[in-house]
Amino acid sequence: MSSFRQKFTRFLYPLIMKLSKAGPNGQVLASPAPAAPPHSFYQLGGQLSGGQPLDFASLRGKQVLLVNTASGCGYTSQYAELQQLAERYPEQLVVLGFPANDFAGQEKADDVTIQQFCQLNFGVSFPLLKKSVVVRQPGQNPVYQWLTDPAQNGWNQQPPVWNFAKYLVDEQGRLRAYFGPAVSPLSEAVTRYL
Repeated sequence: MSSFRQKFTRFLYPLIMKLSKAGPNGQVLASPAPAAPPHSFYQLGGQLSGGQPLDFASLRGKQVLLVNTASGCGYTSQYAELQQLAERYPEQLVVLGFPANDFAGQEKADDVTIQQFCQLNFGVSFPLLKKSVVVRQPGQNPVYQWLTDPAQNGWNQQPPVWNFAKYLVDEQGRLRAYFGPAVSPLSEAVTRYL
């Protein structure tokens, strides 16, 4: 992303957040009654942007915030907030970024470029997975199939409505909540679970 566009997007970010709070982008959904999901979260996994495997069984005992991301989005400044959140709760929370190009072509870069962009511009040190498809269509990432299918996660069918939608899985592998893109990772709506 060009330096001008990046500065302009950061400048507009507070306005974007304020204007998009209403409607689906500001939606928060919570599990009605936390129960073990029909299919275990810990049987899932992924591949980090550098190519190494990530077995979700290694995340047992921690809460996991899964976020579909894009480098060219009005919400891209949330990378900084996600990093702050990960640093604030290092013993109990793992943030996982899932770069995707599913909304308005806002993530055209390859995995190496995405990783460099996030580290250079936002100091991101939390894990980023390989770019994938997060919306319901052929080739959807199996993690996002689990997050959006009640037959797998136990209750939620809400797909990401845009970049930077967030899903919180608790330390027992239960999907606890969905937060729309306009819900700040540092908001009380998110942190009250941590």
